[in-house]
Amino acid sequence: MATPNQTPLDHAFFGHPRGLSTLFFTEMWERFSYYGMRALLLLYMTAPLSAGGLGFDAAQGGAIYGLYTSMVYMMALPGGWVADRLIGQRRAVLYGGIFIASGHFSMAIPSLATFYLGLFLIVIGTGLLKGNVSVIVGQLYTPEDTRRDAGYSIFYMGINLGAFIAPLICGYLGQEVSWHLGFGAAGVGMALGVVQYVLGGASLGTAGLEPAPAASPAAFTALKASATRWTVGLVVALAALAAGMYTGVLPITALQIANAGGLLLLLITLGFFAWLFVSGGWTPEEKKRLYVIGVLFVASTLFWSVFEQAGSTLNLFADRSTDNRAFGSAFPSTWYQSLNSLFLIALAPVFAWVWARLATKGQDPSRPAKFAMGLVFVGLGFAILVGPARSAESGALVSPMWLTLTYLLHTIGELALSPVGLSAMSTLAPARIAGLIMGVWFLSISVGNFLGGRIASFYESMALPSLFGVVATFAIIAGLILFAFVPAMRRLTDEPTPAVRS
Repeated sequence: MATPNQTPLDHAFFGHPRGLSTLFFTEMWERFSYYGMRALLLLYMTAPLSAGGLGFDAAQGGAIYGLYTSMVYMMALPGGWVADRLIGQRRAVLYGGIFIASGHFSMAIPSLATFYLGLFLIVIGTGLLKGNVSVIVGQLYTPEDTRRDAGYSIFYMGINLGAFIAPLICGYLGQEVSWHLGFGAAGVGMALGVVQYVLGGASLGTAGLEPAPAASPAAFTALKASATRWTVGLVVALAALAAGMYTGVLPITALQIANAGGLLLLLITLGFFAWLFVSGGWTPEEKKRLYVIGVLFVASTLFWSVFEQAGSTLNLFADRSTDNRAFGSAFPSTWYQSLNSLFLIALAPVFAWVWARLATKGQDPSRPAKFAMGLVFVGLGFAILVGPARSAESGALVSPMWLTLTYLLHTIGELALSPVGLSAMSTLAPARIAGLIMGVWFLSISVGNFLGGRIASFYESMALPSLFGVVATFAIIAGLILFAFVPAMRRLTDEPTPAVRS
């Protein structure tokens, strides 16, 4: 691992190292590009050809959407490996940004081939950038620097700022002017992020500049040669697959690829946990904690499978069934995608205060209890849409306040579950596989995104009240079951029961 940048006296950016500003805006523009394109993605795929879309039905569009969003998070694992072993985090972020911008610009070209190429480039680029830019943030501080946590809080504000602005700009351009102009705007945002990242590189010092030292120069050379062979082989195989599909030699559809990708994701997940629980060498205490990790993984997967329907099921409902007017003026349906970030910015300090207040009284809910709260609230967000969905089936456009309330409930659920997820993984993981278990969190998000896309596949084939009702019921029941298991999970991890006032 690269050594931290030795700049303990640097307070140039709101009392933090100047390099934090460079990473803040890099991540802001990356999230701008991701959420700007995501707001348009399923709408573009399901829009008729006459409206400039691809004319896919919801089943095909939802499957492709789910595979894409799941692979974005899955690729953070190999992206981290490449940075750690081969090129360092600094180069990984740079190359990732270039790949992402190229992907968005590719999608700005109106053709099916460039559309798929763009998705592929964005997946690769996000895998290289997303996790590694967060690693560099930590390396700006010495291990003794007490500003680290606050620095990450500022950094995460960049994430929410980019996610808030993106649908407002890219969504408007895509829906009101041209789909491809919206995709191009996302590319411009990422390009701006790359430019300022390069210009601000000097402020990062040595943070993330080099990969972890290899055992020997010969070992590093062999590793690099092996990685090159694998990369060339994968590119050739993918190019041959694309050519075969384009020419019709290989009668494989995008839906079949999405199905195969989902199967691969399932096998990876089952294989990992099979190895985790079957392999020996764990102490009784470690085994108990691994059981809790498994339960939290399932809970996290279920949560994200519901929450991440913001860009799929809820996006379609906003576009087709909601009266998108405020104060007498119409607005693009993609603007609802900004509500989550807006609520996060407003409510995150409130939740931080509430948890701290409860902790001082010995009443802070346990991590499993917070996970359960997240599931219940995300389920309630869909439950309140069942009634409006019945109205929508009769052809009526429902009030925008329904979706606004849904996103508020989902944000409350996210604030209950998401901040404690990484903390839970790092605390519960056996020390010798701490890094691997950290990847479990991203794996749960990846699987959840895929499942969310598949749920959206039923949008046109299932009655909306039933679809929303099933999603809501499943999440709420899962949350209640997890609540019931909280005492047992406390005993497994020896976590104290909070004091209860009489």
